[in-house]
Amino acid sequence: MEKKIVNNYGSFDLTFVKGKNATMYSADGRKYIDFIAGIGVNCLGHNNRHLVKAIRKQASRQLHISNYYFSDTGLEFADRLLSATGFTGGYFGNSGAEANEAAIKLARKYGQLNGGSKRKVIVTLESSFHGRTLATLTATGQERFHPECFAPYPEGFKTIKPNDFDSLKNAFDDTTAALLMECVQGEGGVNLINPEWAKAAAQAARNAGALVIADEVQTGMGRTGTLLASDWLGINPDAVTLAKGIAGGIPMGACLFRNKAQGVFEAGDHQSTFAGNPLACAAGLAVLETLTAPNFLERVEEAGEYIRNTIRNWNLPIVKEVRGKGFLIGTQITDGIKPFDIEVKCLENGLCTTTAGSDVIRFLPPLTITDKEIDEGLAIYKSTLEEFCK
Repeated sequence: MEKKIVNNYGSFDLTFVKGKNATMYSADGRKYIDFIAGIGVNCLGHNNRHLVKAIRKQASRQLHISNYYFSDTGLEFADRLLSATGFTGGYFGNSGAEANEAAIKLARKYGQLNGGSKRKVIVTLESSFHGRTLATLTATGQERFHPECFAPYPEGFKTIKPNDFDSLKNAFDDTTAALLMECVQGEGGVNLINPEWAKAAAQAARNAGALVIADEVQTGMGRTGTLLASDWLGINPDAVTLAKGIAGGIPMGACLFRNKAQGVFEAGDHQSTFAGNPLACAAGLAVLETLTAPNFLERVEEAGEYIRNTIRNWNLPIVKEVRGKGFLIGTQITDGIKPFDIEVKCLENGLCTTTAGSDVIRFLPPLTITDKEIDEGLAIYKSTLEEFCK
């Protein structure tokens, strides 16, 4: 397979053929518990009945139309998503990187309209991750994502240290177009952002005349126990980017805006051939209906805390810290042990996990994962960690 498809992902020699909720089956019939969910994409798990029904129904009507026109499904999803999130406008795309590209262009145009050519700088955070395009890589606050082979990188980005109030003193001025921040740094190591610092950073950006943009590609759509993580962080962003779980497995992204960010984009400013096609919007509707059902997100928050407390209570010497919010969970591993080696051993034992940062095992299970699947996965995880304690 690697000779036919370039292995940019460092993929394991493992082929999955089917799944049900948080359980997957490989080509040789082996069972695995899925604590990745397509890196946060399969928020309703595998083969979700409501999602599959919505996709089949839409596929029999219409898959795609040009964005020169509207689809009834797209209009309905836009109305419901904006109503649920409290935003007033939005752009649909195909991925998280594309959503963040839209946000970057939105910020740059806003800066041009409200300060001239000098207001172009976008402030991001150290240890952040915003995507794999050149602009979103540059916005990413991790040097390991800036190899020389891809240079030159776009100008106009600046990073500051998160949760450090001193970093805010000279962070924003009349050259700042926007503050772009994750509410929890997923790829950076499941790093929580202090709500008081986040609110202070947002206020400092606004005082300088800049937009506040929340990158919720990973934290949005219920992942942290509320529909948007920026809700509990309390920053009231002018724009938010979404992707991953927004359509439950169908490629989709979105950049939603309100307040000062409303009305910035005009025809021709940002476009995409497949963006917001009816099939993706139908899937998005099914996801949104599930996430907004009574008590659904409360259970995500409670079950996420159960997972974190369970790991803490094992008191294993290999575990330095357990952190996260909802179903975005990180186990920080003690020095000298590579998280990737643990990921490999977990997979051998029947559990799908992934890494984050330099020393963290990350969980992003389906939001629909059952208690039984949680306990099965945790049992495998515990026995795997114990192997490294010997």
